[in-house]
Amino acid sequence: MALEVVSLRRSFGGVQGVYRHASTATGTEMTFSVFVPGGGDQPPRPVVTFLSGLTCSHANVTEKGEYRRTASELGLIVVCPDTSPRGAGVPDDESDDLGQGAGFYVDAPRAPWAKHFRMETYIAEELPALVAAHFPVDQSRQGIFGHSMGGHGALTLALRRPGRWQSLSAFAPIVAPSRTPWGRNAFAAYFGDDENKWREHDAIELINGGRRAPPILVDIGDADPFLDKELKPQLLAVACESAQQPLTLRRHEGYDHSYYFISTFMPDHLRWHAEQLG
Repeated sequence: MALEVVSLRRSFGGVQGVYRHASTATGTEMTFSVFVPGGGDQPPRPVVTFLSGLTCSHANVTEKGEYRRTASELGLIVVCPDTSPRGAGVPDDESDDLGQGAGFYVDAPRAPWAKHFRMETYIAEELPALVAAHFPVDQSRQGIFGHSMGGHGALTLALRRPGRWQSLSAFAPIVAPSRTPWGRNAFAAYFGDDENKWREHDAIELINGGRRAPPILVDIGDADPFLDKELKPQLLAVACESAQQPLTLRRHEGYDHSYYFISTFMPDHLRWHAEQLG
């Protein structure tokens, strides 16, 4: 599992690295970042993976997420992957919610996406194995979280793969993609017209169907312009209450969908994961 170092920077006593590798899952080069607190030889540490939203890459949260101080204090490794495969020969679309930058963390079975858009396999299997091979990761203590499309990814991957992650949270997640314009556009392209396939990647449908996850922390801003049309957090509250799925849903006055919002509550999410992971 060869790994190319793109950059290394010292930060808050740890090392922020950006790396590139040839992905078997996507058939492309993939770039991701890893922050490792401390320095030198150290025991295995818990790890959290952050999934970014539409149009983003690994760079958005790495540069604007402001997670390193708290991660260093808590001893958490933070992994930030890209949102989709990229490059020449990788299919794309003019819209922001489909194609490169919009992988929705699914394995797409439909042409022309099927060859490269295998982000569920990449996030759940290939990337964790690669990180464990190169960094001091405690594989028994892994968490996942994300923003918007990445919040959708964190919720659905944890629900679809019980036991794979031991902690879970999200910022402004798309909780019901099969009922929203962003999700329906992407799912129609990736899965075709069979909406039963869509429901397999919809957090609400998964919870209603009996899937369960670790306790969930969700933060949303009441000034988020996508709140009612795309995010629909009230559906998550109803589904979790009905299913007795533990959920902490917090609404924050005046906050929007941006990284100003994410960076404000990032320390809370990292502490949540540290507590859950022990």
